Amino acid sequence: MAQEAIAKRSEDYSRWYTDVIATAELADYSPVKGCMVIRPYGYAIWERIQQELDRRIKETGHENAYFPLFIPKSFLAKEAEHVEGFAKECAIVTHSRLKAENGGVVVDPESALEEELVIRPTSETIMYAMFAKWIQSYRDLPLLINQWANIVRWEMRTRLFLRTAEFLWQEGHTAHETLEEAEKEVRTALGIYSEFMEGHMAMPVVTGRKSDSEKFAGALHTYSCEALMQNGWALQAGTSHNLGQNFAKAFNVQFQGRDGKIEHVWQTSWGVSTRLIGGLIMSHSDDAGLVLPPKLAPIQVVIVPIYKADAERDRVYSEIRAIEGELSSAGVRVKSDLRENYKPGWKYFHWEGKGVPVRVEVGPRDLDKGSVLAVRRDTGEKKPVPRGAIAAEVRSALEAIQSALFEKAKKLRDERTFDVAKLDELQSIVEGTGGFVRAPWCGDRACEEKVKDETKATVRALPIDPVPPPSKPCFVCGKAAKHAALFARAY
Repeated sequence: MAQEAIAKRSEDYSRWYTDVIATAELADYSPVKGCMVIRPYGYAIWERIQQELDRRIKETGHENAYFPLFIPKSFLAKEAEHVEGFAKECAIVTHSRLKAENGGVVVDPESALEEELVIRPTSETIMYAMFAKWIQSYRDLPLLINQWANIVRWEMRTRLFLRTAEFLWQEGHTAHETLEEAEKEVRTALGIYSEFMEGHMAMPVVTGRKSDSEKFAGALHTYSCEALMQNGWALQAGTSHNLGQNFAKAFNVQFQGRDGKIEHVWQTSWGVSTRLIGGLIMSHSDDAGLVLPPKLAPIQVVIVPIYKADAERDRVYSEIRAIEGELSSAGVRVKSDLRENYKPGWKYFHWEGKGVPVRVEVGPRDLDKGSVLAVRRDTGEKKPVPRGAIAAEVRSALEAIQSALFEKAKKLRDERTFDVAKLDELQSIVEGTGGFVRAPWCGDRACEEKVKDETKATVRALPIDPVPPPSKPCFVCGKAAKHAALFARAY
């Protein structure tokens, strides 16, 4: 269990990111190329994310269900834009069994499937084939379904949590009577995500509409939550799609309206994935390792004993058991590190690397003074805490850390949000400090592609609601601008 050094963010940001994951024991590379193993501590963070989002989703009337991992290949062909968007990422099942041959195994050629199956890259098609069976009348609407599942998209260039061939996510899928109801739904989902990201992840986000080239394949339009990482790159943290009637027409999802006429439903889909853990890492962590906001930390407080003699140990352990009970009763997730084979200094670095918000040190000298020592992970501040006030002081510290992490991340985002009027100004920023760059844009795809080709920056968000066009001309071509678009390099 040797502790390895973490690269500095300023010297090698990419290595720093993977070092933090390794040190915190969040995930590891799988024997299957492009896939990851989420380790228990990383999965505990995902469970915290999942539990909170699941609660919020259910509060808005959605129900959880589960749909097959395998999708008939013909289903993807029913919506042309959808298949075009995912065709290059699909993993295909062509046979149903293997057979032994020459001491090994080979695909049994006689087991070829009548129709090949796609391992789900997203579930619109398989879900909507079922929606068509379940929806008959306006009385069956709205249909509000959510699914927690794994997804496979055959990525060649991967990065733990941010982009892997298989990942975990939540996907909401709904059907409505009208376009207006569908639009309200996608805004509701966007609100759930943004409130969770800011309130629980302490990660400030910008919400906006995607350009046509960046929207979900097959959608009428897409909204997203965009966060800014410490290196000045953007992260698309969550998306919400108004699918219009495209999929309803492709899968014949119809209902008898209030006037007796047969109509197609209006649909939405929306989701977030385990890439949120990548966003969590890059929003808050430092050169010493992971930094976690208390609301998502699997362990909010770790207690470390300090003693020399056996007599001191008995006294310290007794006090630790009492403190652990008090904190647990106060609703704090607490762990005591009583491992005998590791010195206190090693334990400090271990839990610091895992991002535990507060460390409490219990030793005979402090106990003689009627106190213990509390250390904040985010600032390193050390503070003697009266023994009788430990629960109240720790809860106060956790609230302060949660707020401080959000304010720090928000300050970075605000300081790195720039307004420009020319393309070379944008290029200078994204190649320098990075950040969000707001610029007047005409809306033409040719200008969008030019920005991407020359700077590697893409449109991250457009204003959601109609606003007056910018007074300045398009920063690329000089024509009249239609949008104040937000650009950035992105993961």
